[in-house]
Amino acid sequence: MQFAFGFFIEPLEEEFGWSRTQVNVSLSIGVVTSFLSPLVGTLMDRIGAKWTMAGSILLVAIAFLLRSIMTELWQFYLFSGVMFAGTPGATMMPAGRLVLTWFPKARGRMMGIVTSGNNIGSGIAVPLIAGLIGLVGWRNTWALMGIVLVGLAMLVVLIIRDNADDVLKEQRKRWAPTEISEKEKSGLTGGMTVSAVIRTSTFWFLVVGMTLQQFVRTGVVSQMVPHLEQVGFTRAVAATMMVVLAIFAGSSKLIFGRLSESITARVSFILIMILQGIGLTVLIVADGSFVTWGAIVIFGLGMGGVGALTPLVIFDMFGLKQFGSIMGLTRMAIAIPIFLGPILAGFIFDTTGRYNLMFLITIGLIIISIGSFLMTKAPDRNTD
Repeated sequence: MQFAFGFFIEPLEEEFGWSRTQVNVSLSIGVVTSFLSPLVGTLMDRIGAKWTMAGSILLVAIAFLLRSIMTELWQFYLFSGVMFAGTPGATMMPAGRLVLTWFPKARGRMMGIVTSGNNIGSGIAVPLIAGLIGLVGWRNTWALMGIVLVGLAMLVVLIIRDNADDVLKEQRKRWAPTEISEKEKSGLTGGMTVSAVIRTSTFWFLVVGMTLQQFVRTGVVSQMVPHLEQVGFTRAVAATMMVVLAIFAGSSKLIFGRLSESITARVSFILIMILQGIGLTVLIVADGSFVTWGAIVIFGLGMGGVGALTPLVIFDMFGLKQFGSIMGLTRMAIAIPIFLGPILAGFIFDTTGRYNLMFLITIGLIIISIGSFLMTKAPDRNTD
């Protein structure tokens, strides 16, 4: 949604007369995601990833269908709230648990492969959505997205298997993962409890680092299309750049997912944040020149790895015992960038006519995030 959201901004402004800030407030309603993440994580620990994911995807689908018939700004905000309510259980949280459960021997590589699907889908969706908006309008485009997601929810119910017993039963089948050791079997349920985790400094440093770097997604990526158009690129070229961004973001998940098995997920996370900062700096300096293409590549290589590395960092530090609940708690503070990022970006654009100041602020926050990750140390898992 972040990759394609920019294509809906101008059509909504033209049809309803809304300002950039008003449109971006719909993204800030994503604070719902943060507040519900602990609940979704606990639900996932209790009923499994399959049903949590299916129900969440269905909720997002309903939101898109409702958006296609909206006529008022308050409806846009309400339906955005419905969409974001389904987001935590439809994306990273269940994917992280499934990969960590099924592939203990190659969790970094598999996490990269699985989460790169998001960027591959974005790379396909960006030109498709841009074309559909021009062909059938923004309303029908959102309706079609909702219909596709209903089908996806049905596939999840039919295909996903998601608990430790399923893994052990499927071990010896031809297509299944290699049989795991007794130590790895215990890892499917081992780890720290929530009460122990929140008493560690590691948890709080991770929360700070993960929270602040999310301004990259909420305040930069969602505004990338209008920024590219503002500095002189046509909509077609901007769409192509977003495809390139999605491709390199997907590559980042594969590259740093694999590296995490060698240099740890924490160090890999630091590296991708450095790339994000470099990419944004080049983007500001390029100011619409050909160098912008290089900035998109570097930025994509940094930004994309977040999806793969977040669950890996949490698992490395705290284990799988209450993974969903812990991951949900780490995402609560992301309410801050989700709420402030789009509004701040819209306000800066409405007052200055450019996004450069937003990019500079984001670079500063990335630097603080890097410092937080440098302070993070693996806790003693035996402490409870």
